[in-house]
Amino acid sequence: MNKRRVVVTGLGAITPIGIGVHEFWTALLKGESGVGPITKFDASNFETQFAAEVKNFDPENYFDKKSVKRIDPFTQYAIAASGMALTDSEIDLEKINKERFGVIFGSGIGGMVTNQQQHFNFFETRNPRLISPFFVTMMISDIAAGQISIKFGLKGPNYATTSACATSSHAIADAFMLIQRGSADLMISGGSEAAIIEMAIGGFNAMKALSRWNDRYTEASRPFDKDRNGFVMGEGAGTIILEEYEHAISRGAKIYCEIAGVGLTGDAYHITAPAPGGEGAVRSMREAVRDAEISLEDVDYINAHGTSTPYNDINETNAIKTVFGDHAYKMVISSTKSMTGHLLGAAGGIEAIATILSLKNNIVPPTINLTNPDPECDLNYSPLKSTKKEIRSAISNTFGFGGHNASLLFKKFEE
Repeated sequence: MNKRRVVVTGLGAITPIGIGVHEFWTALLKGESGVGPITKFDASNFETQFAAEVKNFDPENYFDKKSVKRIDPFTQYAIAASGMALTDSEIDLEKINKERFGVIFGSGIGGMVTNQQQHFNFFETRNPRLISPFFVTMMISDIAAGQISIKFGLKGPNYATTSACATSSHAIADAFMLIQRGSADLMISGGSEAAIIEMAIGGFNAMKALSRWNDRYTEASRPFDKDRNGFVMGEGAGTIILEEYEHAISRGAKIYCEIAGVGLTGDAYHITAPAPGGEGAVRSMREAVRDAEISLEDVDYINAHGTSTPYNDINETNAIKTVFGDHAYKMVISSTKSMTGHLLGAAGGIEAIATILSLKNNIVPPTINLTNPDPECDLNYSPLKSTKKEIRSAISNTFGFGGHNASLLFKKFEE
């Protein structure tokens, strides 16, 4: 099959370190932490009392008051980020074929805020009449994709992905493959999450996954550091617009880069722990490079999954060394989760944006808090400050509970 080329023409982000791509990217390069005490509920009885919350997001800047009450925060973030990406892309929606413009947008958890609120409404009173008629349509994970398509009138392929922390990367991969095979010319893709609530923090605490450095919260997300002790919950949304190359050229689009390959694998090992040696990650990265038809030596940067958990960081490091051999020590790796926290299903979206901007600008954001390197994590993680480097191709890794692995490979755009 003759594969069609796919390029990136629009970006939008709602993150714990900035609203909009410019604020997000500026904060990344400065090494700013988005972590702080939880304000969304009283967390004083929880083992973890901090998170990376989205700040200064006013939904009434994007929706009327009635709509705000009928749209869960995860969908609010998704629509806002997608609107930003459309504006950035300079697409004239009146001049394109909307039947060839689709949406694949995921969430790992969906409307958990709505779910929890509606449970309280019922179980505190046992009165089913207090359950909102919008409960189901606010909660379900696919509704962000549906709402985006409705908001902008996009009638192409439309669905959601859910694969835990790999969700957004699977959405982007699916969008890429649909354009490649000719099923669409443009796709909005990415993911959104808004899960900083009691049940999520409590649930991850129960499984001992979150850091509990309540007295040192800005230092708690420390990927590849010997003292790492769990991830930090984040929230937000990341949207990228993918477009078929000829379509983008014909309208004079601004092109950030080309998405050239994807690697999607399963560990078939454990519900939470990665396969030994990062075996599934090895195959996902190899497949992304093979799919892109480039050499291993062409990859200069990896935006790591880098969760700041004991197992992930060693396994991902070993996987990178297995795939790239001696070249692994010539690349730069970084984990932007050190600043944003872990956005769960939205992680792949904002990390793809970070990867794309690193590639375009030849600079790698830092891994902050990496002050006591783990001897088993011995690659160049751009510790504490940004690294200037010519980047020809870059990979964004995301791995999810259930053994889901996704690697996206972006490369410099050349006509």
